Amino acid sequence: MADVALRVAAALPLLLLSALLAGLLLASPASAETFACAGKNLLAELAAEDPAALEEVRRKAGETPNGQGLLWRVTRDGLAPSYLFGTMHMSDPRVTELSDAARQAFDGAERIVIETTDILDQRAMAAAIYGQPELTMFTGSETLADHLSAADREIVEAALSARGVPFGSVKKMKPWMLISLVALPSCEVQRSSAGLPVLDVKLARQAQEDGKELLGLESAVEQLAAMASLPMELHARGLVETLSLGERLEDVMETMVALYVDGETGMFWPLIRAAVPENDASEGDYAAFDQAMVKARNGVMAERSEPILEKGGAFIAVGALHLPGAEGLVELLRAAGYEVEKVD
Repeated sequence: MADVALRVAAALPLLLLSALLAGLLLASPASAETFACAGKNLLAELAAEDPAALEEVRRKAGETPNGQGLLWRVTRDGLAPSYLFGTMHMSDPRVTELSDAARQAFDGAERIVIETTDILDQRAMAAAIYGQPELTMFTGSETLADHLSAADREIVEAALSARGVPFGSVKKMKPWMLISLVALPSCEVQRSSAGLPVLDVKLARQAQEDGKELLGLESAVEQLAAMASLPMELHARGLVETLSLGERLEDVMETMVALYVDGETGMFWPLIRAAVPENDASEGDYAAFDQAMVKARNGVMAERSEPILEKGGAFIAVGALHLPGAEGLVELLRAAGYEVEKVD
């Protein structure tokens, strides 16, 4: 389940709530010196220790349609060009600094589109979430402990205790909420508690400052509902495996940042599966996750993007994992009649 756990960690929808909770629960007072990330790039490790495995990773990545590139030009006859841009929901300066091509596309756009604009209004988002508490919390007498074996509960309690979080204080949280907290590298938690915005929020705020039209493709509740729709057993196993990875998780997140900066979106999963030992995992779990958190949301995003694209001059920024693949946004927009070409 390591791969499923990391899929959950990597493909979490854009929810500032996660960063807020991370700051409240896990962060210690931060200073500029503490922002340095401790993880190491697993790509370099694999290249040194198992070049054959790295070659296989590259082969698998090469089979992923549109697995390279973060910025894509979207055109159709009679329309001003729009752009599709893959983001990473982190505040790492390597992530938040746009390339020259992406900056030019952003500056020239009339309207900026992100996954959800709810992230800009904490009160409104909190009200929406509290209106459906079952999406994020166990209601009634049920707790997280009801979904963990005795051995798994021991692992979870010990790992949370090492982070200064008593199990009793989070036992009413759904497992995926805890995954979203513990999966954040310590450097990202510290940046979050210091108020540094993730890339998507930075783009949205810049759009507002520039007087551009700002639009969203989903609501926060829709994103939460997508995650909550997955089987509880999958979430519980994912939480245990995420915590079991220990320091290795920081290495994985550091590697994903490095791959993102290079625009190698097709290498995310092949590299993780090569670098992190896998347990036996159900294909049904993978299928359920891909359908709920990637494919289904891709379809919604593509459908809601079309009226915006018809106006031209848009800069649509969504998580980079939504771009590649046969059912990724690039292919879905092509199927809708648009020409989609890689820019950088």
